Amino acid sequence: MTTLRAWAVYFLAAAGAVAIYLFTAAGLFRTGFPLDDAWIHQTYARNWVQTGEWAFQPGEPSAGSTSPLWSALMAGGQVLGIDPVTWSAGLGVLTLTGLAALGAGAVRRLVPEKPGWAFWAGLVLIGEWHLVWAAGSGMETLLAGLVSAWVLVELTARRVKPFWIGLLCGIGLWLRPDALVLAAPAAAVLAVTASGVRPAAGRLAAFAAGLLLFLLPYLGLNLALSGETWPTTFYAKQAEYAAARGLPLFERLLDQVAVLFIGVGLALLPWLLVEFVSAWRERRWGELAAFAWVGLTAALFALRLPVTYQHGRYMIPAVPIVLILGFAGLARAARTGSARLLPRVIGRAGVLLAGAVLAVFFALGARAFASDVAVIESEMVAAARWISANAEPDALVAAHDIGALGYYGGRRIVDLAGLVSPEVVPILRDELALADLMDAREVDLFMTLRGWYPALEAGLPVLFETGAPFSPALGGTNLIVYEWERKN
Repeated sequence: MTTLRAWAVYFLAAAGAVAIYLFTAAGLFRTGFPLDDAWIHQTYARNWVQTGEWAFQPGEPSAGSTSPLWSALMAGGQVLGIDPVTWSAGLGVLTLTGLAALGAGAVRRLVPEKPGWAFWAGLVLIGEWHLVWAAGSGMETLLAGLVSAWVLVELTARRVKPFWIGLLCGIGLWLRPDALVLAAPAAAVLAVTASGVRPAAGRLAAFAAGLLLFLLPYLGLNLALSGETWPTTFYAKQAEYAAARGLPLFERLLDQVAVLFIGVGLALLPWLLVEFVSAWRERRWGELAAFAWVGLTAALFALRLPVTYQHGRYMIPAVPIVLILGFAGLARAARTGSARLLPRVIGRAGVLLAGAVLAVFFALGARAFASDVAVIESEMVAAARWISANAEPDALVAAHDIGALGYYGGRRIVDLAGLVSPEVVPILRDELALADLMDAREVDLFMTLRGWYPALEAGLPVLFETGAPFSPALGGTNLIVYEWERKN
C-alpha cells in the first residue's frame, strides 16, 4: 500500500515536472497544447456544456471524438470557467500521480523481497519524458496508459477480480478504441489461472458482464451519432495513412516498439528481458499477459495505423507498463549491496545509468514539448484567430487541421481529414474529388499547411500566412488561409 507521504511526494513531483514543461513552452513562445487534436476535445466539451449536444459544430451531432470520456472530463473546465490548458494539465498531474502510485504498488507486489525499490519506481514514471509530455498534451493518452496499466497490474494479484477487470477494460474503451485489445490477455489470464472449467467459465462471465456494461453504451453512442460502431476518427485516421501500410510489416512493427525505448526505457531494456525470463520460468501469467499486451498493441498499430508522429503518441499508453516491468527486473536482479564486486558494480551501474538517461531525456522532452506547443500556437491557433477576426460570419472554411479552428474560428467547417465530416473519408487523398466537394459545398476559405494539397492550392489568392519560424525550423511549413475559387 502506497503511504500518504509517498502520495504527497508523487503529487509534488508530478506537479513540478508538468510545470517545468509548461514554463519551458512559455519561455520559447507561450503555453498551449503540443498538438491540434487537443482542441477537438475542448470544442466538443464546450459545445456539450453550452448546447447540450455532442457535436463539434453546433447543430451537427457527430462521433468525431476518439475519446468521449476525455472530452467529457474536459467539460468540467468549461463549466468552472478554467483555462483549458490549466484544467487539462491539472488532470494530467493527478493522472501522473496515480500512475506513480500504481507503479510503486506493482513493483512492491512483483518483487516483495525488495520493498524499498517500489517508491523509486513511481519517481521513474513521473520523470519519464513521454509521460510528462502526455500529461501536458491535453489528450487522453496518459489516462489511457493509467487504465491499461491498472488492468494489467490487477491481473498479477493473487485473487483477481473478473468483474472489476472487465469494468476497467470497458472504461478504457471510452478513452481509446484500441483499449479493447486489453480484453484478450485479461480473458486469457482469467481462464488459465482458474482451478477448473466451471470456475473459468464463471470468471469469464463476470469479466464479460463488466466489459459489456461500458462496451454496449459506447457502441450505441457511436451508432446514434454516425451510424457506425466506432468513432469517425477510427476510420479517418486509417484511411489517411493507408499508404504507410505499404512498408514491410517488420519495419512497421519495429517502429512502434522503438517508441517504448526512446528514453529511460532503453536503459531498462536488459532488465525488462530479465523480468520476462523470470516470469516465463515461473509461469507468472499476469506478468506474461502484460508483455503480450504490449506486443499486441504494437502489432495492432503496425497493421492498421503504422505512424509514430507526435513522439509515437499511439504507443505512449504502453510506456508505463514497460517501465514498471523493466524496473521490477532491475529491482529483482540488481545486487547493489552484494559483498561480491561484480554483482555490486553491475547493479549500481544499472541504477546510475537509468537515472542519468531519465534526467537527460526529461530535459530533451521539455524542449520538444515547447517546440510542439510553439508550432500549434503560432500556426493553427494563429490562423484560427485570424479567421475569427476577419472572415465573414457565414463563411465556410475547408481545413485539414480543425481543432483550434473549431475552438477559436467560430465558422462552419468542412473537415478535409474526415474526423467530423465522414463523407470525406473515401476521398481523403484524392485532390480532384476534394475540389469537387469543396465546390459543391460552396467553400469560401481554404486553410492548410503550404504544400499539403498542391493541386488544391495552385493559383489561389493568399489571404493570410502565419510566417512563424517554429514549423519551418522543424522541417515543416507555414499555415496559409486561401480564398477558395471554384476549380470546376
